[in-house]
Amino acid sequence: MRYMNDYDIARAQRTFGEHPVLGPAIETLGNLVVWTNCHSDGWAYWPKPCRAAKRLMEMIERDGTWEFSRGERLDATEAEYKAALRPIKAFRTRYGGDFDIVEVDGSIS
Repeated sequence: MRYMNDYDIARAQRTFGEHPVLGPAIETLGNLVVWTNCHSDGWAYWPKPCRAAKRLMEMIERDGTWEFSRGERLDATEAEYKAALRPIKAFRTRYGGDFDIVEVDGSIS
């Protein structure tokens, strides 16, 4: 199972927080983690939100090599982000989550 801990998310935020696609993706993931921590034993112990965010985490980290840890990251597209949000939105609906999902245009849903 794919997993990003708080440090991984904070590091991604520092590195890609201003990226037009990865910035909103990281913020959305952070919102999901905070909500999960407040409504369960925690992000590390409830696998369902992690599974819902799998594609989002893969988009953020890719394979974890140096190539994807710096630079402009032209590989992260708006279409991929929208696809990665589908299981997160389904999870949010199923479990009554009230965390924010940040769209690429900066709007909140």
